[in-house]
Amino acid sequence: MENEDFSPSLTPPISPYIEESLSELSHSKPPLFCCVSDHSRDGGRLFSPDGYIGRGSLKRLLLRLDPSPTDYETDTVDLFGFPWVTETALVESTKLLFGLFRQQLHRLENLIQSSSHDFGQASSVHFEAEEIRKHCVTFLLYVKVFISRYLEPSRGMDNGTVHPYEKLEAELPSVLLGELHATVLYIGKLRDLPSNIHGAFSIQNQGKLLPPSWHLLHLHLDIHWSILEILHLLGEKMLGQVVYAHQFMNQTGENLTNISLFEEHCTHLLCDLVGFAINKYTKVRPTDALTSCHYLCNCTKELWVMIIHLLDHRSKASHTEFFWSYVNKLLRILLEGTHVDKTRQHFTAHCKDPLGFSWWLVTHLAELYQYSRNGAVEGKKVEDNWSFVEELLKRSCDNQGGVLEEQLRMHLQCCLTLCRLWDSNVKTVTSLWEYYSKNLNNAFTIPWLGLKGLMSVSKTPFSMLELVKSCCSEQQSPDLYRMANSFQIFLRIVALQMNKETTGTHPWKQIKGRVYSKFHQRKMQELSEAGLMNFLSLFLVLAATAEVEDVVSRVSDLLGLLNPSSISTTQKALIWRGLFAFILLYEEKGLDIGVLADQLSLAFQQAAKEFYLKTTDNTRKLTLWTLLSTYIEGVQEVFETSSYLHLSEEKLLNEGFVMLLPACRESELHTALGFLQTVLARLRSVYKRSSQSLQQSHTAAAQKAPSPFVAKERHLAIAGALWRNFFHFLKSLRLSQTPPPQLADTAAGFSLLAVDMPSTAPSDLQPQPLLSIMQNFGWDEMLNPQLVSRYLSHLIQNSALVASLSGVGSSSYQALSVRSWFRCVLQHHINVTPNADQTDIGRVAGKGNADQLSELTRLVFKLPEMEMLLLKAQIEQSAVKVEPRPALSLFIKAVGRAYAGLQTLAEKSAMVSKALEYAGDILKYIKPYLVNKGPPEGLQLSYWTVGCLVKHWALILATSKAQQLLFRIIDCLLLPHALFQQDKGIPSPMLSVLRDNLPLFLQGLSVISTVSQTQGAYLKQQLRNIIQQYFGRFLPASPSLSAIVNHPILLALCESSSSPRTAQLRRTVLQVITDGYMQFKGHAPPPRLASILSFLHEVLRRSKDSDPTSYTEPLPAVLKCLVLVNEPQVKRLSTETLQLVVEHCQAVARGGPCTQLSSVLRQFVEEHMGVYDLQVYNVLEIVAVLEQSIVIGLIPTTSRCLRDTEHKRGLGKNTSQRNAYKRLLSHLGDEGQAEILNLDNE
Repeated sequence: MENEDFSPSLTPPISPYIEESLSELSHSKPPLFCCVSDHSRDGGRLFSPDGYIGRGSLKRLLLRLDPSPTDYETDTVDLFGFPWVTETALVESTKLLFGLFRQQLHRLENLIQSSSHDFGQASSVHFEAEEIRKHCVTFLLYVKVFISRYLEPSRGMDNGTVHPYEKLEAELPSVLLGELHATVLYIGKLRDLPSNIHGAFSIQNQGKLLPPSWHLLHLHLDIHWSILEILHLLGEKMLGQVVYAHQFMNQTGENLTNISLFEEHCTHLLCDLVGFAINKYTKVRPTDALTSCHYLCNCTKELWVMIIHLLDHRSKASHTEFFWSYVNKLLRILLEGTHVDKTRQHFTAHCKDPLGFSWWLVTHLAELYQYSRNGAVEGKKVEDNWSFVEELLKRSCDNQGGVLEEQLRMHLQCCLTLCRLWDSNVKTVTSLWEYYSKNLNNAFTIPWLGLKGLMSVSKTPFSMLELVKSCCSEQQSPDLYRMANSFQIFLRIVALQMNKETTGTHPWKQIKGRVYSKFHQRKMQELSEAGLMNFLSLFLVLAATAEVEDVVSRVSDLLGLLNPSSISTTQKALIWRGLFAFILLYEEKGLDIGVLADQLSLAFQQAAKEFYLKTTDNTRKLTLWTLLSTYIEGVQEVFETSSYLHLSEEKLLNEGFVMLLPACRESELHTALGFLQTVLARLRSVYKRSSQSLQQSHTAAAQKAPSPFVAKERHLAIAGALWRNFFHFLKSLRLSQTPPPQLADTAAGFSLLAVDMPSTAPSDLQPQPLLSIMQNFGWDEMLNPQLVSRYLSHLIQNSALVASLSGVGSSSYQALSVRSWFRCVLQHHINVTPNADQTDIGRVAGKGNADQLSELTRLVFKLPEMEMLLLKAQIEQSAVKVEPRPALSLFIKAVGRAYAGLQTLAEKSAMVSKALEYAGDILKYIKPYLVNKGPPEGLQLSYWTVGCLVKHWALILATSKAQQLLFRIIDCLLLPHALFQQDKGIPSPMLSVLRDNLPLFLQGLSVISTVSQTQGAYLKQQLRNIIQQYFGRFLPASPSLSAIVNHPILLALCESSSSPRTAQLRRTVLQVITDGYMQFKGHAPPPRLASILSFLHEVLRRSKDSDPTSYTEPLPAVLKCLVLVNEPQVKRLSTETLQLVVEHCQAVARGGPCTQLSSVLRQFVEEHMGVYDLQVYNVLEIVAVLEQSIVIGLIPTTSRCLRDTEHKRGLGKNTSQRNAYKRLLSHLGDEGQAEILNLDNE
């Protein structure tokens, strides 16, 4: 190459006058590498729209089309700021143009050195660097266009005269080759660029002002790619003729040709790109291997894609080396690593993990194969590189190589990706199996991953099968490295290869023998728990992707080689889970599970028998439960996942459960009953669906289903197994004082099963199994109330069950359900232990029971019979409360109101019978509270409920049908034997609740005693006895307003003072008090007289009776107190009571004389004048102040009694007595004065 001093003063070979017309010429922007693009403009495409792929340059290159068909169409072209003749410039000025080209490169390099960090100059520097690059890429494009349009293959020169241009034209390929080689030498290799230039790779989307280093770096990429393009175009145009560069020789001393330069330059470029990838790999973590790309920016990615297309295109057209061949050579140099000099010759960067890097790079390069020459991702067939990958596999699986799990996991993850991209390759599976067959017991964990890296043994058959399905899935999780160990990734590779479409022998036939041959008796017995898990996972994958029955048969044979005595319980549980996983696979494929079910059932029965024996110690039972619970979970998952339950599932519900269930403790029984509920629900659901398929046989789902008759036969077999092996045990638990909560749910499941398939129920429940079960679990009065409420809540609103009950003619099921609810409410507190609410468990259980009872309450009031009852009682449905106590009160009132509204005797008789059916043996229900004297809530609820019954059902209890219940209530609750035993008495808790609820009883009994036609006198006497017993018990020793006003008998009288029934009760109470508590013994007053008088005063004060007798009844006793007792408090209370009686009688008489009051006072005067004349006068004075006419009417009687007294004494006139009498008369107006005159005239 001649040394030429290029300077800006060079004069181009065209006259300057043409420059004026150049401004009118417009050329499209040439393609160039650009990783900083406007995404809003390019629509987020994978490659820049300004790049070689985006502009179609690669496509035109491969199709031998004009590189830029719309450019360089004019006579002149502007290159480096000067105009040139388009068709001759490259021929005539080859060296000059390339010299200018290198001069521009030099300018850009100088610009980088002279540029500063001054932001004020950033804009000018950017545009200057951008202009330089534009000149360069424009020139390179011109060279490509010129070769494509104007270059012709060299022809032999005649000996005659040759035009100088023709000579230059003939020499152009050789000269051009020399200039390209010179350019390659000038720019050097990418890896040799300074670090500050390499740093431009990290500039991503930093705005529109870019440093000159960025422009220079990307210009180097443009030049390297353009040289490959030009060399390829040159070879294409020369029609296979070899072009020699006579001035140059390559490194081996051979003449430089276009082919050797292409290969040499391509190799160096690939070395640079691989070197960049090595640098990037050093920062890649194994977990991010597949998500971390190997290219530094999109430009290098685009360059990789174009090199792939170009090399493979040349390989097909010219039988040269394809892309993978170039890459494999370079990676082998890295992998061998023995010749350090040779390695450094190709790569300046040091690779610490050549094997991992090779896997990583090959995988990412294989993914680039998906891009078409247009830059779009296509699903076409991808060229594979299995031969080299097989070498990598041998290195990865070399036990002597010391490859760790963390590395192997990444290698296999790459291999899995390659399997997805490339065609099937069975050798991959066999190579890996050789390694894993020797390391099956390995846990394949990574310590630094923590819990995620631990080997996980699937806890359930379903999770085991899900793991296998994930291995067979085409989708790959980005977090696979953490989620799966290397063996599980190997299983994914196996599944993927098995599912690949092949034209030859199916992979299974090639893999089958390799896998089976590795297992023998010694191998099986050496398997640890992890080894068994790996063994089962492998065969599950094979079964899922190949001949499932053949695989399962082989698994059974291999497991049979194990020595039962040497297998631990955890290993046996794992084997069972594996077999259940195979059953689930059978279910998915619609294969009969009978053989596997028999195998598992036999093992389960043996374990259940040992668990049942009393000689088995607790430690052994705990161990056995691990195994038994595994079976239960497996059977449950089979039923949950089976679509039609027609594949011999009943064999899993064997006699082993008959031995297992009675031996279970609480927590174990919880698990077993939960399983049973699931099976019952699933059977009923599938049975209904199969029944519907008879009417929907035309649907797609029904067409896939088995014959309804076949399915029904299998369903009946399952139901029979459930009744036979489970129901008897449930029945034995029903009378337990503390039955497990799930018992109600399970019994409800059997009840609904009896609705759907009644013929399958055992003979002891026939002919009406539903009624029998409901009697056993819902209506029997011996059952635990929590069990009943939970059981009935499942059933009483079930439409199918109601229809079934109606069909068998059971009309009383609603009444029986109401009675059960009634009992449940009453017995809600029976099993409450002292201080239970103080513990968390007690509170949770109590709330759960309360919620369950509230739910039952809501459902009971939805029964048609209850709705009709509320309608008759004229109670709105909105008034119903779900809280049990308010609902119970409403129910009792509704029954009473409904009865009161009936007219005919027949209706009333039927209603009495219905009410008694509702109430049942209520005293039996509350007996536990009475016997245990608690708990207080239970006692309170009992007395309150029975009190409400007596009050609101008074008319019902007054009938002859209900009298027996009424008498029992009186004898048990109101007048028990203990009440009359001085040494015992009623316990204080019962006395306390009786005090709270006595008003209800008294109000009801008062009505009953009035309306009863047969036992009225007896009931009245009993009412008097009750009042007699409890008046004194609740009366305070001294008058206290709070104690008096809260006396239960007073409360009973004050609820409705104007009611005739209350008036009758008031008269009875006053009679009892007068006769029983205000009788003087001689001159001694009765005890607690002040309190009695205070009570009487409060009763009379609140009374609004219109009958004077109600007020005068206690008056004689009150008057006697005024005469005989001098205690000030008694005097005051007696006087106030007397005044109250006089005022009420005066109000009732309405201004007229009150004969009842006069009669009482007259009798009082007659009885006490002889002895207590002064006291009598004082009483009459009090009355005279309130009602003078009454006392005036008593003047004759008083005067007569005075004279009789004097006569009896025989002493003549008693002056003092007469004076006292005259004082009284002086207050009585004219009648009194007249009587005074009469006395004086005697």
